[in-house]
Amino acid sequence: MTPSATNGLNAHGSTHAAVPNAKNSSILVGMRDGLTGDFRLVPRAEAVVSVFDSNFLVGDGIWEGIRANKGKVQFAREHINRLFQSAKAMCMDLGLSKGDLLRLLHQTLDANLMSDDEHVHIRLVVSRGVKSTPYQNPRVNMGLPLIVIIPEVKAVDPAAKSRGLRLGTTWVRRGPPDVKDEQWNHVSKATDVQACISANVMNVDEALMLDLRGFVKTCNSVNFFIVRGSEVWAPTKDNQMQGITRQKTIDVCRAHGITVRELDFSLTEVYGADEAFCTGTFPSQIHVVEVDGRRIGDGKRGPVTETIQRLYRQMVQRDTSRSRDEIIDEVEAPRKLDFLEALLD
Repeated sequence: MTPSATNGLNAHGSTHAAVPNAKNSSILVGMRDGLTGDFRLVPRAEAVVSVFDSNFLVGDGIWEGIRANKGKVQFAREHINRLFQSAKAMCMDLGLSKGDLLRLLHQTLDANLMSDDEHVHIRLVVSRGVKSTPYQNPRVNMGLPLIVIIPEVKAVDPAAKSRGLRLGTTWVRRGPPDVKDEQWNHVSKATDVQACISANVMNVDEALMLDLRGFVKTCNSVNFFIVRGSEVWAPTKDNQMQGITRQKTIDVCRAHGITVRELDFSLTEVYGADEAFCTGTFPSQIHVVEVDGRRIGDGKRGPVTETIQRLYRQMVQRDTSRSRDEIIDEVEAPRKLDFLEALLD
């Protein structure tokens, strides 16, 4: 079977397998034009960009994958902070505030009548914008960045999540931040695409990627964890995307007394793990049944993974049960310095 035969989603399941929804064929895409500053809601078939756009010409842009539940943006502060950090690192002035961006997300959700949908996935893409001529230097850019908001109703395919994931180690390595800093959350995903192609060729769900020293690091589109005994092990954060679901998983474990260790570990320790799972904004946590042909544990979702999934769902429910105004206030709130009060007494 060739990789194209299944469009990258093999018969064993996928981290991004979704339940089809007819609503997605007629969505309105939110677009902030960087030249005029106008924000429009454009039918899917008409949502196009210029061939002089920076993303198209040189892959110069940043992005976020975000979930929304009944019109509430999940972990809005963390996602928007990460986007603004990426923009600052790339010397990209977005031309609006964090609260303004969240309001554009709300406007797009409302225009698509998604206030009752529990499983909305938003791809937020920011291009540096239109260039006067095809050239990489940002000095030939005109106006502000282009902002694109694509909302789709995407519930995780329960069959794929029940099956779990089969992983294969790829030849594609994760490099250091002086080559390409994964904290940029940049549109340039050639490394991950090559790893994804490698997974397709191996006929597995995701590629497991190592760092330049040979330690286990991440998958091509999701973060990776193992469970050994009573401990959850996470690869150190260097050389991998700073996943918000990854961090929230660590947070929820520590809040409930589950030991998490962030450390370097090898494939041998993966093969001998009791459980393994991947995390991402779309799938949350999804268990791994096999790595490089080695069955992980008993080949089923383990009790630690199941507990983490339950605790994480509760965390998401608490976050999205707040009002939009509360979430906006949190996004716009200044840095908290309460911890200094004790030092000043």
